[in-house]
Amino acid sequence: MKCEQVVIPEFGTAEVLSLQQIEIPEPKAGEVLVKVAFASVNPIDVKTRAGLGWAAAENKDKLPWTPGYDISGKVVSLASDCSRLSAGDEVAGFIGFPLRGGGYSQYICVPESELTRVPNSVTLEAAAALPLAGQTAAQAVNKAQVKEGERVLILAGAGGVGHIAVQIAIAAKAEVYTTCSEKNLDYLATLGAHAINYHFAPVSERLQDVDVLIDLVGGDAALDALKCLRDEARVITVPTITAELICDKAKLLGFQASGMLVQPDIEQLDTLLYMVGVGLLKTEIQHIYPYTQVTEAHLQLETGRTRGKVLLDMQC
Repeated sequence: MKCEQVVIPEFGTAEVLSLQQIEIPEPKAGEVLVKVAFASVNPIDVKTRAGLGWAAAENKDKLPWTPGYDISGKVVSLASDCSRLSAGDEVAGFIGFPLRGGGYSQYICVPESELTRVPNSVTLEAAAALPLAGQTAAQAVNKAQVKEGERVLILAGAGGVGHIAVQIAIAAKAEVYTTCSEKNLDYLATLGAHAINYHFAPVSERLQDVDVLIDLVGGDAALDALKCLRDEARVITVPTITAELICDKAKLLGFQASGMLVQPDIEQLDTLLYMVGVGLLKTEIQHIYPYTQVTEAHLQLETGRTRGKVLLDMQC
């Protein structure tokens, strides 16, 4: 039997994305065959498709290549040495990061070690939104050592990583400030954050004495945000392209600063899924596109105005 997957045949604009048919794969030792329900679209997918960053450099001789690191779906079959999961289990995973990818597929074989069961109380849509963005958010807040009562500034709080980071920092009982466009002010207020419209004025003119900066934007916005910080503040910057610039400037100003690259962690994903299941964490999904409309999904992300996550429905 055959199935479809999305591929990058050559680096370029969103229009290069195309579909190809493959045989449904057979799980090898240690692998599970998953029928994918939803795949999440992340900024790294867009960057790689454009030929930018490490994943693109490492895969340039392996095109066509299938992007996608977040999946949710159902276990179809397993290799004989797999024992943790069973056929029929609903699962989610942060898979093949950063070089293998493959999530934009209707069926995919994945190491059992990369998958976790989805609780009955969590939808497969919410589960697909969590792995990369949720773990980036959790690891950024943990790395920043956010403490109760601290003033935390999160740049781009309405985005895929941002809306989860805001909730995790608030759960840590921090006083959370975040930047957003006017249309997201009310949304972020409902999450418990003090939202600042970055179109109205630079955040440095609106805020001071911040203990922790979690930078999800990079570049000029991050450099401006450094002016909000009190002495010996802590800075975590996520965008890799400007990480060195932001860290160097922050350290010059006397702050502790570091970049970060998210690391897949199955136990952390379990925790995030549990938090969603019991209502401690909400995932925001702006739009679900049929996988045949993957070009539109990438174009949406490229607007820089996505609230929460964009998903591909791989079941069409």
